[in-house]
Amino acid sequence: MTAHAGAAVTIRDARPEDIPAIAAIYGHHVLTGLASFEETAPSVEEMARRHAEITGKGYPYIVAEESAGTVVGYAYAGPYRPRPAYRHSVENSVYLAPGRQRSGIGSALLGALIARCEAKGYRQMVAVIGDSANAASIGLHARHGFTRVGTLRSIGYKHGRWVDSVLMQRALGAGDTTRP
Repeated sequence: MTAHAGAAVTIRDARPEDIPAIAAIYGHHVLTGLASFEETAPSVEEMARRHAEITGKGYPYIVAEESAGTVVGYAYAGPYRPRPAYRHSVENSVYLAPGRQRSGIGSALLGALIARCEAKGYRQMVAVIGDSANAASIGLHARHGFTRVGTLRSIGYKHGRWVDSVLMQRALGAGDTTRP
């Protein structure tokens, strides 16, 4: 258990019973923010399908749970791209419940996700961050060793405006210093 801003949270594997909370967190970000380029919040059933697909392929999918049992954030890694040469790279996602930003929970989730991906032998992690003005996510990733490697300008259109995607990357484990 790790303490963050006065609230104790546990980082653990996501379970099927967490999916309604995960769907609510993600749905909030889909409907109100620019971190996700989805425009319609996925159903609980769709989020359960996505969770099963990610975990079924052996990728980590974790939650931050308060001592009272409330899921206040989640993170997962999945394939960066489908071509075989990318099999040693992952893309990460981190989402927090409304009002939980800047509490240390996102950092705890991302740190645990990085450790789990390193333990599985992945060599690179990529973050595709919606909105170049998303200082919180860009800062979170920078604090965990990610480097900004590019910006796709005006790549999406959401909430009545053009939105950038920021690409950040960090090595995992030995990175590219040895063969996989």
